[in-house]
Amino acid sequence: MQHWTWMLGRAQQLMLEAGLPIADGEAIAAQARDFWTDYLGLWQRFTAPGAATAERPPEKDRRFSAEAWRANPMFDWLRQSYALIANHWLRGVDAVDGLDARQREQLRFATRGMIDALSPSNFALTNPEVIEKTIETRGENLVAGLQHMLSDMARGQLTHTAADAFELGRNLATAPGKVVKRTPLYELIHYAPTTERVLATPLVIFPPWINRFYILDLTPEKSFIRWAVEQGVSVFMVSWKSADASMADVTWDDYVAAQIDAIDTIRAALDVPAVHTIGYCVAGTTLAATLALLAARGEADKVASATFFTAQVDFAQAGDLRNFVTDEQLAMIAQLSPDGFLDGRFMAATFNLLRGRDLIWDYVTNNYLLGKDYAPFDLLHWNGDTTNLPAKWHLSYLTDLYRDNRLVEPGGVTVLGEPIDLTRIETPCYIQAGREDHIAPPASVWEITRHVRGPARFVLAASGHIAGVVNPPAAGKYRYWTSDAPAATLDEFVAAASETAGSWWPDWIAWLTAQAPDTVKAKGARIPGKGKLTALEDAPGTYVRQP
Repeated sequence: MQHWTWMLGRAQQLMLEAGLPIADGEAIAAQARDFWTDYLGLWQRFTAPGAATAERPPEKDRRFSAEAWRANPMFDWLRQSYALIANHWLRGVDAVDGLDARQREQLRFATRGMIDALSPSNFALTNPEVIEKTIETRGENLVAGLQHMLSDMARGQLTHTAADAFELGRNLATAPGKVVKRTPLYELIHYAPTTERVLATPLVIFPPWINRFYILDLTPEKSFIRWAVEQGVSVFMVSWKSADASMADVTWDDYVAAQIDAIDTIRAALDVPAVHTIGYCVAGTTLAATLALLAARGEADKVASATFFTAQVDFAQAGDLRNFVTDEQLAMIAQLSPDGFLDGRFMAATFNLLRGRDLIWDYVTNNYLLGKDYAPFDLLHWNGDTTNLPAKWHLSYLTDLYRDNRLVEPGGVTVLGEPIDLTRIETPCYIQAGREDHIAPPASVWEITRHVRGPARFVLAASGHIAGVVNPPAAGKYRYWTSDAPAATLDEFVAAASETAGSWWPDWIAWLTAQAPDTVKAKGARIPGKGKLTALEDAPGTYVRQP
């Protein structure tokens, strides 16, 4: 405890030397007093074991869920001391004077990361499970863990799941379909119908180009694409090309132009006036720009509806990712992209840092220290299937949108020569947010409703950025909230919302069908490769397999 007290003092001294204002002397004294009061309370609980046991609440931190953390007094003390110190470090962030809200959040994020890294569960000699495992296996767990660590170092990326458990076209991305168009930026996939009749208005899905599209076509039972096809929807999917040196000059204009090109290609191929659209995450941001551009051109009727999966247009409340858009970090990203593209492993590491406890340190403990084999998990396989990003556009995205929040300023961003104004969007919108989303926080996603002019249905789903979206009805998991009452804020929406158990997908298909209920027979051009667009190859195509 003397050591940790010294560290708290040293941290405050470093902040002073760095020019950061800290709390005044009285506040520091109060914080120290509170720390020692809590410390003495912890000591008293250990001097009266019976009372400590009776007062002990259930363990909420799964890092310390094993009974060994309580059975041995030394590790029980270590666990509770760590929790006490972590709590006071975070309270210390709130005590710092002179910081604006953004600076404080950056400091809080860095402090949380340091606290997670220093957990006694991350080190062999302070983790009773690792010690027990080492004795049991005579050190074999550490050898296996070393093999895992060296393998990850060689590939430059943390492994989350068994490498050979999944294969595209075998047990992932298996929805039947054909690649019917290929450009230097994307492939267009048309999926085979499974119903006799389909909605006359087809659907095109724009996935984020920072990941592979098959997050919406994981194992068959989780596939949104398969499910949508089974509901009688003609589904098209854009599969973006992973960036290479040939894409050094690609900008946002190119992605917006690609979305419009895909829309026009489908309209011409099926001879329909409009299409439904879905934009997931950053592709949803781009879809909003596309809709505004079409409105400015007088071509808004090309899109019958727009669905946004965990997408943002207003980045004022964009969460922890805003901690990665300082001038210094943007300069570092530029240095990491000498060939005109950013290696996708850097982006993967960034997303891992957002949930460091779950996506970094849990794997350090389980796979490096305990030497456990990797469990097969389709979602984590996808998460590790990194995609390179065009450096010029990626920097512009972080600067113009995340840092400067220019998209919500009418005329703040120009695309293909046209100033963008989101308030011109009158297209019916379905806006889905994840209640626990750490990448696109629900309060940030909600802001779409304030910027578009047309009718908007907002749906708040349980879980996060991925599981909140990929939630098939058959799984019977989670819940979602809807409301028809007017609401100016997310809090007002939640206060008036009704809760429904299970997946929100049925709510979405009912909304989509209501926008354009007419159906046609699933024949001719509705069959992939049988119309004006010839089949180039089977789904999932070539681009999704390229590094």
